[in-house]
Amino acid sequence: MDVPYQYAGPEIPRGCLASKHTFAGISAAGSDTAHTRCHARRMDATSRNPRNHSHAAGQVFCGIIPPHLLDHLSRAESSTISGRARRTLEHDALQRTRRRLTTVRGLAAPAEARAGSDKPQRTIYDAEHTETLPGTKVRGESDPAGQDASVNRAFAGLGHTFDLYSKIYSRRSIDGMGLPLDATVHYGREYGNAFWDGERMVFGDGDGELFLDFTTSVDVIGHELTHGVTQYTANLEYLGQSGALNESVSDVFGSLIKQYSLQQSAEQADWLIGDGLLGPDVDKGTALRSMKAPGTAYDDDVLGKDPQPATMDGYVNTSQDNGGVHINSGIPNHAFYLAAVALGGNAWERAGQIWYDVLTGDGLAKDAQFADFARLTIDAAKARYGDQGEEHQALLKAWSQVGVTNNQGQ
Repeated sequence: MDVPYQYAGPEIPRGCLASKHTFAGISAAGSDTAHTRCHARRMDATSRNPRNHSHAAGQVFCGIIPPHLLDHLSRAESSTISGRARRTLEHDALQRTRRRLTTVRGLAAPAEARAGSDKPQRTIYDAEHTETLPGTKVRGESDPAGQDASVNRAFAGLGHTFDLYSKIYSRRSIDGMGLPLDATVHYGREYGNAFWDGERMVFGDGDGELFLDFTTSVDVIGHELTHGVTQYTANLEYLGQSGALNESVSDVFGSLIKQYSLQQSAEQADWLIGDGLLGPDVDKGTALRSMKAPGTAYDDDVLGKDPQPATMDGYVNTSQDNGGVHINSGIPNHAFYLAAVALGGNAWERAGQIWYDVLTGDGLAKDAQFADFARLTIDAAKARYGDQGEEHQALLKAWSQVGVTNNQGQ
């Protein structure tokens, strides 16, 4: 039985220990220590401006399936389910260890991209159910669609992500300089995750029972690639509230990429992350997360209960998952949802622009807390749209509703 976890490890950033709630402790079986999950290399502590560092300093290995969910599945009564989850945990722990011990090469944009191309440079590889990256090249930018649906979906998802950043925010690829977009499909056997490893997107096929092919959800692709955008911009530390902001930013833009690709308004969007990813053995679940109603994405005998809070009243104090980065991200997620719906229309236009301004501006420190981010978005709304605009008022109200600030933005 899970028991409340009493944190006794290294200090979590300010604000993380002021919660009324705790989260269950980590299962020892098949898991690495809490503070190495989704590890991000620390930068020089004397600098608070991450833009002075190369991208290699802040590369994050993090899968779309939260560690707390894999931990839960690793303790399932079914040896098949628990075995798959443990293998995924062990694989991901090994990848994080490798990333701590090695320096990933810098990626250079091709000459045509550097010259100002507004087109993506996509390459899809097939790992052929091995764990060797990148695998065999199966499709390049100029190649037609083939018979492999996973290849085609990955190719399209990279394109949708590129299009939102390029056409709406004038950003040329995830680094702003035309970085090639690479992806590998059919990674491992029944591998239950997808991740951005600092160089490429990697997709498992899932087991077909709990999780389907990870190329099925365009918001998952957009989420993981946005970790790359954060890597090249704010480089938010992957711990506590700054880590939850890192996750939330990926959820926000992952959702916007789906909405933009479908041309959905804020009112029409489902605001789900990972919709279509859960398999037939999940009886009570629609997605991995809900930005509209955090904590309601699933409540299943096998998956357990979605632990995300929607407001600071439910903030979870835990050392699991790097201080709850996938859990407490529900709070800024919900703030974005509230602001976007209040403004109406297309969420990528005003609410999304404000979030992008903050992510790429100079004021967002790598160790930013929820209140810091809230104030920056409120200031960004004022700077772009004026202090009497509905954008400014929508931000004040949204952050107040989730309990991060008062109705004055303080």
